Amino acid sequence: MMLYGPLLVALILGGFILLLTWWLAKKRLSLLLISLPSLITIVVALVLFYIGIVEIRGFEGAAYGFLSIFLITFAIISLILAKKTKASL
Repeated sequence: MMLYGPLLVALILGGFILLLTWWLAKKRLSLLLISLPSLITIVVALVLFYIGIVEIRGFEGAAYGFLSIFLITFAIISLILAKKTKASL
């Protein structure tokens, strides 16, 4: 459960991030605006990782760490999607 809870939350948030990135790319906005959701997600994931390791600690802190790792994975995928869709437009 310690792994599946953060994975489910990250899948829901990551799907929303990917959908938002795709929608912004479809509107033909600048690369900075298209990659903004993924950049915000990376910052949030780093803050969650810090809170999980320094403030909470223990098994619950590890769950925060798993959540941040999954969110960073989705943010990287979103950055790749933003660069590829901007290059193909």
